[in-house]
Amino acid sequence: MKPFAVEPLTIDINCDMGESFGTYTIGNDEAILPYVTSANIACGYHAGDPLVMQRTIQLALQHGAAIGAHPGLPDLAGFGRREMAVSAAEVYTMTVYQVGALQAMAKAEGITLHHVKPHGALYNMAAVNPALAQAIAQAVYKTCPEAILYGLAGSALLDAGKAAGLRTASEVFADRTYQQDGTLTSRKLPDALITDPERAVQQVLRMITAGKVKTQQGNDINIQADTVCIHGDGPHALDFARYINDTLTKKSIQLKAI
Repeated sequence: MKPFAVEPLTIDINCDMGESFGTYTIGNDEAILPYVTSANIACGYHAGDPLVMQRTIQLALQHGAAIGAHPGLPDLAGFGRREMAVSAAEVYTMTVYQVGALQAMAKAEGITLHHVKPHGALYNMAAVNPALAQAIAQAVYKTCPEAILYGLAGSALLDAGKAAGLRTASEVFADRTYQQDGTLTSRKLPDALITDPERAVQQVLRMITAGKVKTQQGNDINIQADTVCIHGDGPHALDFARYINDTLTKKSIQLKAI
């Protein structure tokens, strides 16, 4: 009797990109792209501009990375990381506007969008606010229904995406700590960011292989990992991207876009 074949573990590594604009350069997209499988490209609100959007799409295509829209709040000065008092109607229209912009850029390069992932404060707000989550999900469904909606694992955004008829992907973070309710620790609080590469990689491995993550409160919670986010704008972003890619590969975890 032949033994059953064991399917290898697979994971998508995504990274926020295209966040330069005008004369300002943010991140190191070209160097990091070989180590990720999906690129979330800023759409001009929190960062990015038309030329950067086009160039980032072209770079991602060269490296075989899946291309997604990364819509954020209209807060260039705050890099989209500050909450704003926006209504569900405003969130719907700003998401349609930004996804539509990147969708047109992608079409001009002969491709379609693979996914949509909200950025920063918009992402965190939609994780816990069902009305905002529904607005984003409807915007994606109306503009790009074939795209996968990336959202925080266990969040209202994923629930809204499924209800809208979208494919969804549960996202986990390599370099962020978690709260007991599954939300990310606010960047305003101590220990929100994990700066030790080994600690970050061990967190990722445990989320992928065991479906668990330890919270700041010291307890384990269940978590689903379809895609892992790494950030490309830190001082050691390239070294970490290379390290996490190498470590997961050595653990026989297959890296590929969803």
